[in-house]
Amino acid sequence: MTTSTGRGLKALFAPIAIVAFGIGSAAQAQELSIATGGTGGVYYPYGGGLAEVINNHVDGYSASVEVTGASVENMALVQRGDSDIAIALADTVYQAYTGTGAFEGRQIGEARALASIYPNAVQLVTLADSGITSMQDLRGQRVSVGAPGSGTELSAQIILAANGITYDDFDPQRLNFNETADAIRDGDIVAGFWSVGPPTSSIMNLAATRAISIIGLSADEIANARAAEPTFAPFALRAGLYDGMAEAVQTISTPNVLIVHADMDEELAYNITKAMYENVADLIAIHPAANDTTIDFSVASTPIPFHPGALRYLEEVGAAVQDHQRP
Repeated sequence: MTTSTGRGLKALFAPIAIVAFGIGSAAQAQELSIATGGTGGVYYPYGGGLAEVINNHVDGYSASVEVTGASVENMALVQRGDSDIAIALADTVYQAYTGTGAFEGRQIGEARALASIYPNAVQLVTLADSGITSMQDLRGQRVSVGAPGSGTELSAQIILAANGITYDDFDPQRLNFNETADAIRDGDIVAGFWSVGPPTSSIMNLAATRAISIIGLSADEIANARAAEPTFAPFALRAGLYDGMAEAVQTISTPNVLIVHADMDEELAYNITKAMYENVADLIAIHPAANDTTIDFSVASTPIPFHPGALRYLEEVGAAVQDHQRP
């Protein structure tokens, strides 16, 4: 149940909040609900870490996490006022905000961002001695594009097609992450795509047994992909991410965005944003994906306007906010 201050949809829940906390119980912390995903993914532990940050560093508020169906459901939960904060993939967020794609006819124009918190990074992996040095070298090869209908396959198709490569140009294999790693190790395929928060265990396990290479994307390849899918963001896989990875590798990512309703109290949005960035070590202790919870990543990646409270914090610290990120 939401108890955040605000008008519109959230006002419908105000009588419930009064009953729950009691008239005049100003000292009682107001409860915030964070919509995440399944317990086996990154959203749930990350949301738990954020709840702890709010509990410890945002006066007057406490937070708890909800298990949900993730991105699409989370956007609806925030719209209805059933959740105060949610995590969702940037492509879902953008479609909801603009009323396009899966959200055609049901636009959620009141969605606002607090931050982009970590990426689902596209990682194109091969063995170090495979001879594959660029995406164009995949032509004529057996390549895993991810499990059928997965986010990995969708991202791979967009990136490849934007750079003139179709499934007719190579032999696509639709394998999940563990199957892809095993097939690369065994020589059944020459390379495979992952779209996931780095580092991921299946690539780590492969790198522990075989010398691997992460294939970077050129500036032109990244620009072509972003022209085809505006929610893609440039991302550098840092040196040392996997065994034998001596240098950073440039790729592309789909950010995961922290979403709230436009009616969230500005001071509350400011305090949550400030607490998150200034206590990011607490989040990293919960999940390594939070290593990418940085102001630079957020302003480079967020596809919709920031909430005014988040924007105030970003401007205070001198972040280079883009025009489309202003309400």
